Amino acid sequence: MTVPLPRTAVRGGALAAVAVLALSACGAAPDTGTAAAADGKNAATAASAADFGGLDALVKAARKEGTLNAIALPRDWANYGALIDGFEKKYGVKVAVENPDAASQDEINAVTSRKGQDRAPDVLDLGSSFALSAAQQGLLAPYKVASYASVPEGQKDAQARWYNDYGGYISIGCDAKRVKVCPTTFADLLKPQYKGQVALNGNPTKSGSAFGGVYAASLASGGSFDDIQPGLDFFAKLKKNGNYTPVESTPATVEKGETPISIDWDYLNAGYADEFGSKGVDWKVAVPRDGQFSQYYSQAINKDAPHPAAARLWQEYLYSAEGQNLWLKGYARPVLMTAMEKAGTLDKTAAAKLPEVSGTPSFPTEAQQSKAKTVLGQGWAKAVSG
Repeated sequence: MTVPLPRTAVRGGALAAVAVLALSACGAAPDTGTAAAADGKNAATAASAADFGGLDALVKAARKEGTLNAIALPRDWANYGALIDGFEKKYGVKVAVENPDAASQDEINAVTSRKGQDRAPDVLDLGSSFALSAAQQGLLAPYKVASYASVPEGQKDAQARWYNDYGGYISIGCDAKRVKVCPTTFADLLKPQYKGQVALNGNPTKSGSAFGGVYAASLASGGSFDDIQPGLDFFAKLKKNGNYTPVESTPATVEKGETPISIDWDYLNAGYADEFGSKGVDWKVAVPRDGQFSQYYSQAINKDAPHPAAARLWQEYLYSAEGQNLWLKGYARPVLMTAMEKAGTLDKTAAAKLPEVSGTPSFPTEAQQSKAKTVLGQGWAKAVSG
């Protein structure tokens, strides 16, 4: 049975991602006056569409701004290409995506380094642990989308500074044409036939998906949400026996055969299976039963967004039935999945294609995630060095 995820998951109930963006800031300060409604209300301080005079007023202001600055949104990640195209077509606001392959920490770095500039990100899609960190730093704007009440408790910030958007399970993707027998568990990954073939999607100290991969490995190796160290030990062993490759898996490395086995979110691996089938890559996907770990990413608005109306309109779009179903078509489990199923607005055909997972998922607490990030920060480089 396919289980929709509730929250506290990581990129993602909660979690996820970086090399600091060393892009110096040289843009002009944004003109937030363009975000004022006819009655003088300012989008930069609006905590809901109603605060700004309603959705129509928000649309008008967003169109006047004309642009939405996004970051770290690859078009082939959870169907973001369709979401971007849909938003632009529906509202006539251009979505400018910078550094699509950036990690969550990169996003935070861009916010802090470009404060007051027109090139700062308006919106963020963060691994939940990084969303928590950004909120604690005072970087996020409180904003309740129209469907905020339907976001499950535990999957949203009480001040509405962030809330979960979509999630998935850590999975093992494998090029069946290059690998004779594809691994389906973490225990399998230690077998000698996988020498130099096992990759992560990023560095776990910066990337939510890689963070989730180490957490899953910990659960498969006797660890727990309180103890991620066995996950570090697992990758140290994987490195020592030559199976781990430091090449970070991407669609390009998968297609080229550089990362024939990739530990990544199931929605990304499932997307690869679709994308590369016509290119001769037989990509198989398995959610490892010995290390079942699920998480969500979180949406947030930069408190100092240069396009505050467009930022809020983007959130409204993502949390509409249209936006949530587009994530679902990308094999990601949308946070409003249960509510939409009850309301009859869920795309049942897309839901039926999700990788099957049995059991009820559980998630680490904020304190557990914070501890895990500290342990990873202190020990990851040593675990895979040499």
